[in-house]
Amino acid sequence: MEVAQGNTLHMKLLASFFALCICLSISAQELKSPSEFLGYDLGTQFTRHHRVIDYYTHLSESASENVQLEYYGQTNEGRPLALAYISSAENIKKLEKIRLEHLKNTDGEGSPTIAIVWMSYNVHGNESVSTEASMKTVYELLTEQTDYLKNTVVIIDPCVNPDGRERYVNWYYQYKNAPNTVDPNSKEHHEPWLNGRPNHYMFDLNRDWAWLTQVESQQRIKKYNKWLPHVHVDFHEQGVDNPYYFAPAAEPFHEVITDFQRDFQTTVGKNHAKYFDANGWFYFTKEVFDLLYPSYGDTYPTYNGSIGMTYEQGGSGNAGLGVITSIGDTLTLQDRILHHHTTGLSTLEVSSQNAVKLNEEFKKFYRPKNYKYKSYVLNGNSNKLNALTQLLKAHEIEYGWATAKTAKGFNYNTGKNGQMKTTDHSLVIDTDQKKGTLVKVLFEPSTKLTDSLTYDITAWSLPYAYGLDAIASETKVNANLDSGKIIQATSKPSDYTTNAYAFITEWKSFSDAQFLADLLKKNIKTRHAKKPFVLDGISYDHGTLIITKADNKNTPDFLNTLSTIASKHKQVLNSTNTGFVEDGKDFGSHSVQPIEQVKIALLSGKPTSTLNFGEIWHFFEQQLEYPLTILDSDYFKNIDLSKYDILILPDGNYNKFLNESRMRELKDWLNEGGKLISLGGALKTLSKEDKFQLKTKKSDTDSTAIVPIYDHNQRDQIRNEITGAIFKTKVDRTHPLAYGYDDSYFSLKLGGTAYNYLETGTVAYLDIDSTIPASGFAGSDAQAKIGETLVFGVEKYGKGQLVYFVDNPLFRGFWENGKLFFANALFMVN
Repeated sequence: MEVAQGNTLHMKLLASFFALCICLSISAQELKSPSEFLGYDLGTQFTRHHRVIDYYTHLSESASENVQLEYYGQTNEGRPLALAYISSAENIKKLEKIRLEHLKNTDGEGSPTIAIVWMSYNVHGNESVSTEASMKTVYELLTEQTDYLKNTVVIIDPCVNPDGRERYVNWYYQYKNAPNTVDPNSKEHHEPWLNGRPNHYMFDLNRDWAWLTQVESQQRIKKYNKWLPHVHVDFHEQGVDNPYYFAPAAEPFHEVITDFQRDFQTTVGKNHAKYFDANGWFYFTKEVFDLLYPSYGDTYPTYNGSIGMTYEQGGSGNAGLGVITSIGDTLTLQDRILHHHTTGLSTLEVSSQNAVKLNEEFKKFYRPKNYKYKSYVLNGNSNKLNALTQLLKAHEIEYGWATAKTAKGFNYNTGKNGQMKTTDHSLVIDTDQKKGTLVKVLFEPSTKLTDSLTYDITAWSLPYAYGLDAIASETKVNANLDSGKIIQATSKPSDYTTNAYAFITEWKSFSDAQFLADLLKKNIKTRHAKKPFVLDGISYDHGTLIITKADNKNTPDFLNTLSTIASKHKQVLNSTNTGFVEDGKDFGSHSVQPIEQVKIALLSGKPTSTLNFGEIWHFFEQQLEYPLTILDSDYFKNIDLSKYDILILPDGNYNKFLNESRMRELKDWLNEGGKLISLGGALKTLSKEDKFQLKTKKSDTDSTAIVPIYDHNQRDQIRNEITGAIFKTKVDRTHPLAYGYDDSYFSLKLGGTAYNYLETGTVAYLDIDSTIPASGFAGSDAQAKIGETLVFGVEKYGKGQLVYFVDNPLFRGFWENGKLFFANALFMVN
C-alpha cells in the first residue's frame, strides 16, 4: 500500500513537472511584437537585415499555424531573400491546395474564394521605412486583424533589396548624430555617391521586373509566377516634403489594363483616404506615377492579372530617424511607419471584403483576348534568338518555331506592312496564351500613349532591343511549340584533332564577345578580320575571329583549352588547313590584326551616374566576365593612367572633375595610345574642348522665345524632350565599332542632347529623314534638333582614340543589341 501511494505521489510530481515545462515552453514561444523582440521601440532605430529575418523567423516559430517562412534565394552579397506566408490556421494547412486552385483560374477552371495579396517592401534600399512597417503590419495581422486572414493569403517580402538597404542603414549608423538630429543640413541626411537606393550593382530593382537582369529579380520571379496574386503592392518613399501617394495611378494607363483593374485602384484609394482623412494626414492620387512602362513593381503584376499599386511615403534617404521639412514640421521614422502600416492593412481589408470579386475578375483577365496582333515572328542571329528565349522561359511565356513559309504583317525594320520568309529557326510568340497580355506589352511595335507626360521610357519593344528582324502578324502563324530548343549556328562541326591551320568563327552577337573574352583570359591568342573574306567556300564578314595554331604554338594544351571554351559558349568553329583565302585578305595580311588583352579602368565616384556606372560594372562582371579595375574619383589624381589601355567615363557631370590639369593629363595619355570611352553626360564636357572634334549641335528652336502659359509649363517643356524613344539609325558597318552589325541599328534615345557628325569616325547616326521615332514619344522641337546627329562615333587623337556613346548601349542591362557595340569599343577599335 505504501509502495502504491509512493508511485502515485511520484506520478503526480512528474505530471506537475511536465505541466510546468509545457507552460514554460508556451511562454517561451509567446508571440512578441517587433518592439519586444528587437529590444527597442519600432521606429527609434533602423533594424538591420539579419534582425528583420530573425523577427520573421520568430513569427514562423511562435505562430507556425499562421505563418510559413520561405527562403527563395540570396543577393550578390550573400544576404537571404525571404517570403512570409500569413493566413488563418486552416488556410496555412492547405496552402498548396489554395495556390493550385487559384492558378486554375488562369485556365478558366476552378472556383477559389481566397484572395491572394502580395506586399513587397524596400525594393529601393534607402527607402528604408517599408521594411520596418512590414513588421508592424504582420504583427497586427496576427493579433488584432485576424479576420482578414480567414479568406486571404498574405505574402510578404520584407526586403526585396537587402544589399541596398544594408548599405544605407550601415552608412546611417556611421554618420548619424547621437542622438539623431532633425536638422536637414546634418550629414546624416546627405547620403554619399554610393547610395542605398539600388542593389549591389547599382541597378534599380523596381525597373527590372520585366528584364530580369539582376539575381534578386531572377529568383523572385520564379516565386511570383507560382502565385500570380490578385493584388500586388510595392511600398516606396519619395522626397521629404511630399505628402503620401496612393492609388489610383496617373495617366497614361496602358490600353491592356482592364476596367476592373482601374476601378479597383479607386476602391482601394478611397478606403485609404478614409483612414488618412480621419487622422488629418495629407495625401495625393492620380499624379506622377503612371501605369505604362512594363518593368515596375506595379505594372508588371498588372500585366499578369494583378491589381498592381505603388504607395509612396515622404522620406527616403534624406529623412533618417527624423527630419524637419520645408514647412517646419518634423517627419519621424515612426510617422512614416504608421502611414505605410495604415495603407497596408487598408489594402488587406479591401481585398478581404472583395475576395470573391477578385477571383471572378482574375479569371476574366485570363480569358482569350482578341488583340490586333496574333503572332510575333522573329528572325536573326541564333545567339540573339536564344538569348530572347531565355527571357521568355523565365516569364513562362510559351513560344515555338515556324516552318518554311512566309509571314505577313507589320515589319519592324521598315515600319510598314510587309512580309518575311520563315524557317524552322524563326521564333513565334502568340498572344493567344496564358501570358498573352504580357506578350502584347513586351512585343508591340509601338505603345499607345494616352498622355505624353510619363514617369519613364515610352518604348521597349523586344525585337528592337534584341536586334532581330520581326513581323507582327494579324493572323496566327503556325508554329511547333518547343520551349527547349536551342538554335545552333549553321556550320560544320568543329574538329580539334586535325592539323588545322586555324579556327574561324563569326562576330555577330554578344555571345561571340563573351567567347572572345574567355579566350583572352585563357591567353589564347586571337586575330580579327578587318575586311570580309571567303575561305573554303564560306563567306566571312568584318570582325570574324581567327585563331591560328601558329599564334598559339607556345600555349599549353591549346586545342583542349580552345575546345572547352568553345563548348562552354556553344560556339561552332570552322577549321581550315590554309590561310590562303579565295577572296579578300590572307591571314598574314595587315588586315588580319591580333586582338590584344587590354587593361581596362572604370571611373566611379561623384561625377558619375550611379546607374550607368552600375550598368557598366555589371556588364563586365556578370555578362562579359572580363577583368575591370574601378578607379574612384577621390584618388584619381594619384593614378598613373599609363598602366591602363582603356578608361571608361560613365554618364555624369564632369564639368568640375575634368578641370584644366586633368584634361591635360587625359590628352597626354590619349596621345600615347590610350582609349577613352565616354557615355552620355561625359560627352558634354568633352565637346567643350577645342582640340576634340565632338561638338554640341545647336538648332533654331534653341533661341526661339517661348512664353508658356503658367499652368501648361510642363507640357510646353515636353516638346524639347525625348522620353525613352526608339530611333532607327544608320550604321557604317565597315568601321570596327560596328563590326557584327547591319547598316541600321535601333537605338533607345533617352534625351534630346545632340552632337554634330564627326569629321571622320561617325559610325551610327541619324540623318535628316530619321528623326521620327520608330516607337515611343519624342517632342516636336527635339525631333527638329536631332536630324543629322551622332549616335556612336570614334575620334582619333594622337596615337589614341575617343569612343563616343551619345545613347546608352547598355541601358538597364536589357538593351541586348547594344552590347556588341560596347564590346567592339573594347576589342575591335584600335
